[in-house]
Amino acid sequence: MSMTPFRLHPTLLLAVATLLFAVIAFSQPQSDRPPWAQKPKSTAAVGSTSKPSTASTSTVSPAPPPDGEPGKIVQPTPPAPTNDSQDAASQRGRIRVNVNLVNVLVSVLDDKNRPAPDLPREAFQLFEEGVEQKIDRFEPETSQPLDLAIMIDSSLSAHKEISFEQEAAAHFIRQVLRPGDRLSVFAVDENVTQLASFSDNVAELQAAVRKMPAGAGTSIYDAVLLGSRALARRGTDRRRVIILVTDAGETTSNSDFDAARREAVLSSTLLYTIVIRPVKNESGRNTAGEHALETMTDTTGGAMFYPDTPQELGAIFDRIDRELRTQYLLAYYPNPRGPANTYRSIVVTVDPSTYHVRHRKSYLTGPQ
Repeated sequence: MSMTPFRLHPTLLLAVATLLFAVIAFSQPQSDRPPWAQKPKSTAAVGSTSKPSTASTSTVSPAPPPDGEPGKIVQPTPPAPTNDSQDAASQRGRIRVNVNLVNVLVSVLDDKNRPAPDLPREAFQLFEEGVEQKIDRFEPETSQPLDLAIMIDSSLSAHKEISFEQEAAAHFIRQVLRPGDRLSVFAVDENVTQLASFSDNVAELQAAVRKMPAGAGTSIYDAVLLGSRALARRGTDRRRVIILVTDAGETTSNSDFDAARREAVLSSTLLYTIVIRPVKNESGRNTAGEHALETMTDTTGGAMFYPDTPQELGAIFDRIDRELRTQYLLAYYPNPRGPANTYRSIVVTVDPSTYHVRHRKSYLTGPQ
């Protein structure tokens, strides 16, 4: 009997061939397959069970370039976000502060040395290196909080009047501090010792003033330098003030005049100096320290006081307090900008010219 040969239908044959090709391809390495076609690799240990993760994967962004540009400060930003929308939001929230802005605190006094309030912006003219500048910021009675360092000479040469100094300073502490202000107490002898940290705790600050220890030498350059550095660490947008009560008989500083003045200028510290003179006759005392303090005080825009008796200290502290509460704040962007790391002179005038004006006389430029 003859047998009819078995023939596969062409359609069935094509289906078998396709299935065979798929089985062979699946068993081959997948390195050359597109990512969407590769079988996920299992990372679980043998015998363990794991549930498929439902969290979406995200790529790690490359580290951003260092924040900041020459002449600018970039405020801290949050850690790098995990998606593009968060990254865009953080960039929008980034705040840049241009350190080219120069702040100048100005005290304006009338012919009786009383503060002159309520002067308009138009009454002021500001010059840098003889070139008039545009006043970009003006506060007729600045609301900037105060950081004050009260530094009292406790050397043996000044110690006999220490009780007057202590009580006058204690009274000043009570009246000068306002909400947001901070004050610190330092003793100055052969060393500079911080007796109370910056705070608004009046009782603790007064107690620190009243326990001023007796020392030997007088380190007024170190006092100005270290006090300025302590104030500079307190942050921006705050007024920095040193009130130094001393006999000005410099004897034991490790720093010199130039270093102390530079630090005061660099930190924009306002220096008020009260010189208690144990001997009224200049021929009987060392006046070099007085002249150095006069220069530094004038450079920063502060004031120098020479009370005839210790009893006048209270009135002097009252005057400093009134002045600090009626200061004008002027700010400008220098045009043209001076070379890096150079002193630039500042002059502020007020119309009418019958007023007496005090302000810092120079500042130190930063990097370009």
